Amino acid sequence: MDDANSIFIPKKDALKDEKRIRYYSGYLSNLQAAIKDGCNVKGYFAWSLLDNWEWAAGYSSRFGLYFVDYRDNLKRYPKQSVQWFKNFLKPAK
Repeated sequence: MDDANSIFIPKKDALKDEKRIRYYSGYLSNLQAAIKDGCNVKGYFAWSLLDNWEWAAGYSSRFGLYFVDYRDNLKRYPKQSVQWFKNFLKPAK
């Protein structure tokens, strides 16, 4: 799940990753359905080698749950999907 990388996209907009949230929500819903159908799932993680530098695309795409600011010493900022995952992983009360 990648995002376009452009110096013209403001950081505040890059942190809004609704598309990634929809992707993970749909993927995990289907994973849950597979478990209910009897699949033996041992675990799941959101793949990201830090922010996964895609070898074929170079810096034209961005990956991961964190925005890396190339202009500010590679400082990382959590995207909205980080909060979505935190809420998703909270135990039910």
